[in-house]
Amino acid sequence: MNSTHRHLDARSPLVLEVHELGRQAGRMKEIQRIVPAPADLAIDMIGVPEGSDVELDLRLESVVEGVLVTGTASVSLVGECARCLERLQDTGSYTIQELYFYPGREADDDASWVQNDQIDLDPALRDAVVLELPFTPLCREDCAGLCPLCGADLNQLPDHSHSDPIDPRWQQLADVAVSDDQ
Repeated sequence: MNSTHRHLDARSPLVLEVHELGRQAGRMKEIQRIVPAPADLAIDMIGVPEGSDVELDLRLESVVEGVLVTGTASVSLVGECARCLERLQDTGSYTIQELYFYPGREADDDASWVQNDQIDLDPALRDAVVLELPFTPLCREDCAGLCPLCGADLNQLPDHSHSDPIDPRWQQLADVAVSDDQ
């Protein structure tokens, strides 16, 4: 067992009691609850607002090695479109599956552990949600984005265009032509 475990805060809504499973393989309990989203459950362009509802629908099963947690976390997502920068609001449902090892069992250094008959869902929730968030969220699949020259929203102005840019080597001649017309 890794001796660098952090102490679990029993007041955290993501810390669950597993005492009633009693280390007896085959025992199970189901949990449905709504908890506030922890901070930083996000990536640059999209994420779960801190404190918003996270609906957990979980099954905790006692297995020989520890406690197997499976289920889903349903969340609200807020962000911005990577192409047009419009505000996005969506929902997502993410699969959680994590094995929490009993103390004294053999496991990798990055394994999750049962501590004092409690488990902390925070790391499993982060893995389930953050790893599945899109790096380039879009308001819609065919989002046209912004004009690279002036920033106009090409979704609202599909016929938006600019005249062909003048080659900088000929710019002075163009300036002379404009002054001659005046």
